[in-house]
Amino acid sequence: MKQGKKIIVAGGGTGGHIFPAIAIANALKRLDSSTEILFVGAKGKMEMEKVPQAGFQIEGLTIAGFNRSSLLKNISLPFKLMKSFSQVAGIFKRFKPDAVIGVGGYSSFPVLRYAQWKEVPSFIHEANSFGGKSNVLLSKKANVVFTATDGMERFFPAQKIVVTGNPVRQEIVEINVSKEEGCKYFELNGDGITVLCVGGSLGARGINEAIDAGLDKLIENGIQVIWQTGTPYRELAEKRIIGRKGVYAAAFIQNMEYAYAASDVVVSRSGAMTIAELCVVKKAAILVPFPFAAEDHQTANAQNLVQKNAAIMIKDDEAKDKLINEIIELAKNENKRTILINNIKQLAIFDADVQIAKEILKTLN
Repeated sequence: MKQGKKIIVAGGGTGGHIFPAIAIANALKRLDSSTEILFVGAKGKMEMEKVPQAGFQIEGLTIAGFNRSSLLKNISLPFKLMKSFSQVAGIFKRFKPDAVIGVGGYSSFPVLRYAQWKEVPSFIHEANSFGGKSNVLLSKKANVVFTATDGMERFFPAQKIVVTGNPVRQEIVEINVSKEEGCKYFELNGDGITVLCVGGSLGARGINEAIDAGLDKLIENGIQVIWQTGTPYRELAEKRIIGRKGVYAAAFIQNMEYAYAASDVVVSRSGAMTIAELCVVKKAAILVPFPFAAEDHQTANAQNLVQKNAAIMIKDDEAKDKLINEIIELAKNENKRTILINNIKQLAIFDADVQIAKEILKTLN
């Protein structure tokens, strides 16, 4: 293989797309330091901040996704799509990529579609247990489709599928923090049963409202709480925990390795990256899928674990009534936690980023 391959990594919008993309880019650089990486994302989205922080160059497209809640807001969509194709053409002319990999998010579509039109090798990574519409469409002409789970032949051409799992951030894979150290980080008792409640950078309303309503009940049952609220719920949560011991609340937890280390039970949404991390850190999990995710893929992700007795699932609209009791029951049932942990750890994949990077470089050889 000639040195100095140029590869575009396209997509973003959420951490669930961005962090795997960065992990793949880092793996490509580790395998061949002469590889040049250029990210392409959507202007105004979090990748425009997170990717440069990780040390990579990014170019932004003027593009927006389909708005399911307001059809009127989609009027300008065709014009933005045409403009994005023009921007992609300019990027290809300047960068001259040898390959493109799309990691999901609407900014990946014009990049991969243009690559396929120009007969530049294209690769797709589908993080969820349900194939996204863009990925399904693009897969027909893609070289390889990397999937998180098996059984994806109902979405993608079987001969193109390589099951790799989801790339997990290196700091999560390499956690070397004890429970006691994790609890100390959040000023909690290292001997106490601890539940970690997370909902992403924007928070999870269903989870937040359930924890808010049941906080005193958790404390009465001797359960400590690490509560990542997301920005919209931060002020309410900060007022709620005043005078209460054994509770930590923040809009966003930067060092998740400490939060995972401290926790005995994790309550979270069921995005693909969250599930990949839960498998790697081996935690008893209660999943509350975001009900409005595209194609309801979070429910599909959660059910994939429930079927293997590797997690518990509660519907978002049932969280306020059921979540607190489920947390207490699981926190007090060490045998049940052990069963969930033993099953979820069987699903852990530690080197998905390297598998994907090797396959891309092999195809370009």
